[in-house]
Amino acid sequence: MRERVYQTEAVILRRSDFAEADRLLLLATPAGKRRVVAKGVRKTTSRIAGHIELFTHTTLLLAIGRNLDIITQSQVIDSFSHMRVDIARLGCAYYIAELYDKFTEDGDESRPLFQLLADAYAALDYSLNPDLVLRSYELSLLQIVGYRPHLHRCAVCGDLLTEEADQFSPQLGGVICPRDRNADQRAMTLSGPAFRLLRYLQSQPLNAVETLHLSAMVRSEAEGLLRVYLRHLLERDLKSITFLQDVMRGE
Repeated sequence: MRERVYQTEAVILRRSDFAEADRLLLLATPAGKRRVVAKGVRKTTSRIAGHIELFTHTTLLLAIGRNLDIITQSQVIDSFSHMRVDIARLGCAYYIAELYDKFTEDGDESRPLFQLLADAYAALDYSLNPDLVLRSYELSLLQIVGYRPHLHRCAVCGDLLTEEADQFSPQLGGVICPRDRNADQRAMTLSGPAFRLLRYLQSQPLNAVETLHLSAMVRSEAEGLLRVYLRHLLERDLKSITFLQDVMRGE
């Protein structure tokens, strides 16, 4: 009986050594996350080792195994070569991978989430604003998974928000209007420029960040607001944040 095989597009999220010469890989695919094994790739004679580097966007041919499926062929779609030689961009790549991992379950099919992941790495590879790529990715991911923050209508009453809105509530899921400012005593202060930035990024594609010229203060404020919101949803900070903060500061 012939071995059953299938083909899938994938992005390599994580990998670890396994057995004597194999590697375990965590993949993002249009059909969801899955764990597979690449046999013999740590040997110098391996033909596919260079095709399954971390964060590579690839097409894989896999054989169905008893416990884990086995990679038999790999063809690189994009290796994101600029990202690999820039430690700050690489820190962003780790953060994107972990965020995708935390908001998805193994085997949960989602072509939009996979396409967003691949698009984010492509944008990160060339962007002059890698930090804004992260903000755009965060907002797009939250929309797909059902946690889209309220940035156009009040999170409490649903009224259209105006420029006077200056409170962001992670607990209530977004911005609250002046009339409801007492609904959350722990709401965070929101400046006008940061409010406009978040609303813009929520409604624009990833490549729209290339047209923006913003102060470090506005960028930092938007990052802080979304980080607290993500911490509220996940009930913890991501492990990659410390590394990301260090490399973005040039340490």
